[in-house]
Amino acid sequence: MPTALITHPACRAHNPGAGHPESPQRLEAILRALDAPQFAGLLRHEAPRASRESLLTAHSAELVDAILGPLNARAQKEGLVALDPDTLMSPGSAEAALRAAGAAISAVEEVAARRASNAFCAIRPPGHHAERARAMGFCLFNNVAIAALYARKLGFQRIAIADFDVHHGNGTQEIFWNDPDVLFISTHQMPLYPGSGGATERGASGNILNLPLPAGANGEDLARVYKAFALPALTTFRPDFLFISAGFDAHVDDPLAGLAFTERDFAWATKALCDVAGQTCEGRVVSLLEGGYDLAALARSVAAHVQVLMEF
Repeated sequence: MPTALITHPACRAHNPGAGHPESPQRLEAILRALDAPQFAGLLRHEAPRASRESLLTAHSAELVDAILGPLNARAQKEGLVALDPDTLMSPGSAEAALRAAGAAISAVEEVAARRASNAFCAIRPPGHHAERARAMGFCLFNNVAIAALYARKLGFQRIAIADFDVHHGNGTQEIFWNDPDVLFISTHQMPLYPGSGGATERGASGNILNLPLPAGANGEDLARVYKAFALPALTTFRPDFLFISAGFDAHVDDPLAGLAFTERDFAWATKALCDVAGQTCEGRVVSLLEGGYDLAALARSVAAHVQVLMEF
């Protein structure tokens, strides 16, 4: 079975303004890289819009209706609306967010139906900072949480989420804090935005595994904590479905943080996660784009990540 690539042109229309690191050029760089001949075998789909009902599985009605209603209306009229100092909506943002969440749902459907062996969602805005009732950190809706809860609707009860973005996925942690059937594992730089992600943050049922890394940590450090903690936890948990919050801003060239991974390290982590998925959940893996802000490093890292997905 092929690997599915799910995206939508509308995801490029989210434009938080000149100089903002979460720019449309991120997606353009990724898609150029995935147009190379070695990716000809990808199963390519345009993302549908997510329904309001699907958004409400992860978010409050107040947040969903504000983003799709008055905040969207203001963005159409004013051009840019700041939800916080880092998170802005433009005229194309609501549609982009609907397509990003829709891509996540479509990826679950493709993998669950065995039309694809696994899937990568090339989407923006990213999602893992969005909490149940608050958009933040460049994120409007929490795409991986929406995808995970959709998988549960299809009957996949035990969900694992591995997040290797350089920033802690505080939104994903908050949404699933009280859910014993979701294992959330995050490697991230600490201290760093958003300030959460300490090793003592364990979830109501011990279902949160934070593996903070100091500035300067490299791929050897990532492999060490994966082998010692993340991979054994996944193997013991035995998920029915594995999701990856695939942020590539831990790359040594990224301007927003201070870890020192390379594209080879992201490839190693991808293979390690897919190996466990093959042992525990018949290889059901959906990966969703989170951060990554050096365009060249981002393109190389996504290419390495998707290349590994295509091998499973």
